[in-house]
Amino acid sequence: MNSSKAQFNKEGYLILKNFFSKEILQEIYADARQLFAVQIKRILGKTVNIDNKDEFEQAMFEFFEKDFNAFVNTGKQSQHLISMHRLGTDEKILSLLKGLGYEFPTIAVRPAMQFNSRHLSKGGSHWKLGAHQDWRTGQGSLDSVVLWFPLIDCNADLGSLQIIPASHTDGLMKADTTGYLGSIQEEIPEEKYVQTEFEVGDLLIFSAFLIHRSGNNITQNIRWSVQLRYNNIAEETFQERGFPMPYIYKPEENLVTPNFPQKEQLAQIFA
Repeated sequence: MNSSKAQFNKEGYLILKNFFSKEILQEIYADARQLFAVQIKRILGKTVNIDNKDEFEQAMFEFFEKDFNAFVNTGKQSQHLISMHRLGTDEKILSLLKGLGYEFPTIAVRPAMQFNSRHLSKGGSHWKLGAHQDWRTGQGSLDSVVLWFPLIDCNADLGSLQIIPASHTDGLMKADTTGYLGSIQEEIPEEKYVQTEFEVGDLLIFSAFLIHRSGNNITQNIRWSVQLRYNNIAEETFQERGFPMPYIYKPEENLVTPNFPQKEQLAQIFA
């Protein structure tokens, strides 16, 4: 692990082959598709085979167009899958973090599942992110890291991440903070980017300061991936800044579904 730590500190990232069990990732992938299948059946009136990629993903696109609000809410529910959260506290991840020098690792934000396709985006910003640094949205410890991994084999055609090695020591870049992630405004030469490719089970771990962007998904399929973020409580500036938490989770003030539930519905649930 000492050589891995030295490489990570120098390049700002590591790609670890076969880090995760394929069976565990397949469970998360299946849970996510099954979640969408429930609403696809309700909205489109058809039962889809989640293991038939083309059939299922075409239904995803139709669901997106038919009921955008329900699609967004289903996407939000996918961020709370127990199988994904269970993986985020796996001992193998904690061992990896400690091997990289994390004395007191903590989860920075809840796990995030992403399903990127040009057919699942209204404005374009959520399927192909431009150059950015994840630290700007997290503002955690200076050694905070991101673990990114696909749930399917992921190559350049599917839009796998493009990274700039060693850019994690260039400092926090100027960015447009009005967007989703704060796109870097400076021009970056194309030749600096390195295209990554993954098989299911591979892991990319990188510094939250590493400059990266989405690749260009030129296929008709969805790029399914997960990212986990961690801070290091032992990092001194994180302590001195009082452990800032810029992510805000709060409930809606009003009922999302008006006049729901009725007393009779509760009586039926608990009968």
